[in-house]
Formats: sequence, structure tokens, C-alpha cells
Amino acid sequence: MIVELGHYSLVLALILAILQTVVPFVGVKTGDDRQVAMAPNLAFAVFAALAFSFTVLTWAYVTSDFSLLNVVENSHSQKPMLYKITGVWGNHEGSMMLWVLILALFGALVALFGSNLPPSLRAMVISVQGLIATAFTGFILFTSNPFERLSPAPFEGNDLNPILQDVGLAIHPPLLYLGYVGFSICFSFAIAALIEGRIDAAWARWVRPWTLAAWIFLTAGIAMGSYWAYYELGWGGWWFWDPVENASFMPWLAGTALLHSALVMEKREALKVWTVLLAILAFSLSLLGTFLVRSGVLTSVHAFATDPTRGVVILGILVFFIGGALILFALRSSSLSNGGMFHPISREGGLVLNNLVLTTATATVFVGTLYPLAVEAVTGEKISVGAPYFDATFVPLMVPLLLAVPFGPLLAWKRGDIYGAAQRLYVFAGIALVAGLVTLWFATGAPVLAAFGIAIGFWLLFGSFAEVWQKSGLPKAGLSKAAARLSGMPRSVWGTAFAHAGLGVAVLGIVSVSAFQQERVLRMSPGDSTELAGYVISFDNVEAREGPNFTEDVATFVVYRDSDPIATIAPAKRLYTARGMPTTEAGIHTTGFSQVYVALGDPVEGTDQIVVRLWWKPQVTLIWLGPVLMMIGGLFSLSDRRLRIGAPTPSAKRRETLAAAE
Repeated sequence: MIVELGHYSLVLALILAILQTVVPFVGVKTGDDRQVAMAPNLAFAVFAALAFSFTVLTWAYVTSDFSLLNVVENSHSQKPMLYKITGVWGNHEGSMMLWVLILALFGALVALFGSNLPPSLRAMVISVQGLIATAFTGFILFTSNPFERLSPAPFEGNDLNPILQDVGLAIHPPLLYLGYVGFSICFSFAIAALIEGRIDAAWARWVRPWTLAAWIFLTAGIAMGSYWAYYELGWGGWWFWDPVENASFMPWLAGTALLHSALVMEKREALKVWTVLLAILAFSLSLLGTFLVRSGVLTSVHAFATDPTRGVVILGILVFFIGGALILFALRSSSLSNGGMFHPISREGGLVLNNLVLTTATATVFVGTLYPLAVEAVTGEKISVGAPYFDATFVPLMVPLLLAVPFGPLLAWKRGDIYGAAQRLYVFAGIALVAGLVTLWFATGAPVLAAFGIAIGFWLLFGSFAEVWQKSGLPKAGLSKAAARLSGMPRSVWGTAFAHAGLGVAVLGIVSVSAFQQERVLRMSPGDSTELAGYVISFDNVEAREGPNFTEDVATFVVYRDSDPIATIAPAKRLYTARGMPTTEAGIHTTGFSQVYVALGDPVEGTDQIVVRLWWKPQVTLIWLGPVLMMIGGLFSLSDRRLRIGAPTPSAKRRETLAAAE
């Protein structure tokens, strides 16, 4: 009975989402304040209905209710409780439920925290959110119903994909969806503003907190997904330019550009066209990622669905929202004023450069991701576009942007002094130069490009705090006065510094592991030892073990440094009995920011040998510590006073100008 209630609640959510779309829109257009006032309550109701439906589906997984087809296909009675819960979104139907639940959550948050918005704008934003919720709730009900019954019910389920039976499934998809779907609010603000025909600095300030929140979550989701793939798949890589990885990376690039563009619009009322277009593109690229994962056009460890019918429906939804938004933008863009003028060498000019590079980089990733699909659709020929293409196109684009990043915060608005900024950065440039030269000197055989990359990393890491250093008054100001200045500094300044420094930390990790990692692949028997990067790794033994729903062979390796044992690593090969699928569980020892990584291959037939892959990965953890710093920077900026107190009230003269324009 409770399953039926969950199904009915999903149907109710669809009906309420339709009302959420229509009632506020009609209220705004007819000037009916009662209908406008209904918007928040409808947003809360849609969220409540979807939350109840999702809870019921989760309960079915927890209790192993095998009368549901979705539970049978993705669960097992012997599966650990954590994976029973995370298995809810470890499949197409359940993940779509999580997707639309988060969408409704953001609509409810606008209703809850949008009291500082004009009532008509808040109602229109909630209406657009309702339209998106209507489309995807309808998609779930008519093509991907998670409450489909089986009769008679089997006694046991098929288990969850073994690769997904990891704590990463509890963290990565929710974070990624909070970022993906979070950009829907930016999209809704853009559409609402285009419909109302009013986009100004106040609008930019309303949009920025939602953009920041989505960007923080998406950064966390991408970083967690990268680390999950790194330790779970046993291939030792942290990024593969997989099409579905790219599908999450493109909205991140567009969202990063949107953050900077909205800042210019808020400060100077410039770049209005850029900002609105980026708000549309960020969510459009999120929709594209949804299509790629669920359409069946890709074969990937990330892909959930292979049913082309679902893909066609999602494609239709994608075309409707993206096409409709771009048409509306084209019709309204001519009415958007240019805003404040500025010199090319200025804070605004630097942010325009940032936007140009990021959007061009997004375009290169877009082409590299979709070109193979287009070729296959037209010619039937399968081709692949991999790391060589992206290394040759994306990386050269990013280098000048990374070099320019520390200059941006030091340039004044409207007209800046590039020479003055350079003078304030020469110490940090010297640190970066020394770091590059030290790399060339001490890293035997280090390529020049690696030393250049290390120099860029240090340039970003230290140069990002140049503005903080300048505003502190050090070294002329005393420590007490400098401390007082630092404590009173706007949190957005600290946020910018930490976010840019995090980018530098990530660059250091990427360059170090790409240029200096060592790898060995060899056959080893118990008792054998091998040397790797100054460590001696000894193969001790292999032991068979039983898990709750798997069997595994666990190998024990002892790591020695200068004849002293410093760590024990236990990689494993697992076999999940229900599906008969093997997985590789890597053994990892972290020392400082570096790691020794061991993965087991197949046993050599007729011997006691096992193929073993060993890696020494110097500074690899910096790749993920960098995004952590970036998230900290985002949280600092999100807590800045000007974002907490809401949008500024236009001056009397400004209000008169706006009234005359109407």
C-alpha cells in the first residue's frame, strides 16, 4: 500500500507542478496579487510531494521490496544498508527522482529565502521552475516510473552494479546534481527577467548567491567523482575526458564565467547580454549532460540508460527549453543596454578576457564531446576523441588565462594600471620563477613544460593573495594594524583569493603527477619484492575472504623505506556473486601529498603469479585539495555581507529613470 502512496504522490507532484507553472504566471500577467502570493506555497507543495515519493522509494530499497521492478534490478537482500540506500539513485529511474527532487528543493528555497525579491520576479522564477519540474516529473511518470510492480515478486534481486557499491555513490551524485540542477535557478532568473524586461544590478546581485551555491556543489561533485574513479576503477587515472565527465565539466566552465560576468554587472551594470546568455547556457549544458547520460547514445561507466525512447523524450525536453530560452533571448537582447563603459585595461576588461577564454574552452570541450556522436549519426562510423585532442586545444587556451588571474583583482574598475599591478606582483613572479628553476635543477630529466607548469602553479598559489597582502598594508603597517585590516576585509576578497589559490594547488598536482609519476607492471609471486621511486614493495601473501554479497582475493604488500616497513597495502579482486561481475579494489598508501598505488591484475595461469600494477604518484592529492580550497573560497564569498543583506535599493534618480523608460 505504501508503494501506491508513493506513486500517487508522484502523480500529485506533477499536478502541483503544472499549477506552479500556470498560477504565478497568470497572476503576474493579470496583476492578480492573490495568484502571485500562491507561488511560494505551490513550490513548497511540489517539494513535499516529491520528497514523500522519494522517501517511499527509499523505504522499498531498505526493506528489499522485490515487488518493485526497480528494486529487483538494482538491489539485493544481502547488500549492506548503505548501498541499499545509495542504490536508490544508482539507476536511471531513481537518479531522475533525485534530480527532480533537487529541482523542487531549489524552487522551495527561492520561495523561502526570496522575500527580498520583488513579488512579481519571485513568482515568475517559481513559475519557470515549475515548468521544468512539470517536464521532468512527466518524463519520470510516463517513461521511467520507479514504482512499476512485478507479479509475482521474485525472492531475490539482481544486485546493484558492483562499481557503484562504494561510499562514493553516497556523495558524488547528490553533490553533482545540486550543482547541475542548481543552475536551473540562474536559468529561471534569466527567463523571468527576459519576460519582465528588466535586468539591472539588483538582478545580478539576486542571481550571484544561487550561482555561487551551484558552482560550489558542482566543484565538489566533479572533484569527488574524479577521486572515486581514481581509487575505484583501478586504472590509476584521475581524469579520462570521458564524454560524461565532460558533460559535468562544461556547465562548470560556463558557471565560472557566469560568476565573473554577474560580478561586473552588479558593480558596473555592464555585460548584461553576456550574463543573461551565460545563465541560459550553464543550465542548458546541464540539460545536455542529462541527455548524454540517459539517452543511450553513450557507452560509459557513468551512463544509466540504453533505451532510445527515453533519449528521444529527453531530447525533446532539451530542445524545448534550450531553443525556447535562446529564442526569447534573441527577441529581448536588443532591449538590453550596454551599461557602464570601461577601458580594456581594467577590472572589467580582465573579467571579459576570463569570459572569452572560458566560453572558448567550453566550446572546445563541446566539440570534442559531441563530434564523435555527430559522425556516427551521419556516417555510422565510430570514432573517438581522447586526451590528445583536449591536450592540444583546451590546455593552450587555459595557460594565458592562468597567467592573467593574479592581475585581475589588482586592477581598478573602469580604468586600471597594468604596470602598477605588475609591480605589486613581482615578488610572487620571482617565487614562481625560482620554483620552476628548482624543478629543472632537482628533477632529473624534468621536461621544460613541466617546470613551466610548476611555475604557473606557484604563481597562482601566491599571486592570488596579492590583493590581501596589499590591503593589509604589510610590511609598512604594523602587525596589529595589519591584523585589524585583514579581519575587517570583505569576505569576498578572501573568497577570491582562496578560489584562485585552489586553482594553483590543483595545477601543481596535475603537473606533478603527469610529468613525474612512475609506473611498473610486472608479475609477482608471494615473497617477491620490487623497487619503485625509492620504496621497496614486497608481496607478502594472498588471502580469500567472504563479503556480505561478494567474495574476494586480498593481496598484502608491505612498503619499505630505508629497510623500515612504513605501510601495509591490501589491494583486492572481488567477485559479486549475484551479477557475476568482478571489480578491482586498489591499495593506496598516502605519504604527504603523494601516493603509492597498487592494483591487481589477473593471475597467471598455471603459476602462483599475479599481474601487479604499481604507481608512484607525486603530489597527486593536490588535484583534489585544490577544489577543496576553491569551495572554501566560494563559501567565503557566499557569506559576504553584500550577498546577505540583499540587493541595493535604486536611488531616487535611478527609480525615476526606470519609470520613464517604462
